[in-house]
Amino acid sequence: MSASPIRISVSEASKLFGLSTKTIRQAIKASLISYVVVRGRYKLNFESVLTWSQASTRRRGNLTRTGLGQYVEKWRISNRKYSPRPPE
Repeated sequence: MSASPIRISVSEASKLFGLSTKTIRQAIKASLISYVVVRGRYKLNFESVLTWSQASTRRRGNLTRTGLGQYVEKWRISNRKYSPRPPE
């Protein structure tokens, strides 16, 4: 049994990846992102959006600067007691 794909809305993709909803909708129109329509709304395949966003240097930079990537440094575990053990 395969895992079901993660689906996100256009506005969620916009926030996560630091892009405008217009950019996301242009990619949908150009068939660069796979999606389904549920009750009249686009539900985007997360993996497809991730792959598409990483194909362009500018979009990849937006992910780092204004999208989810801006929080990565804050999530790093600074206390060695709770961080994963380094390989020996």
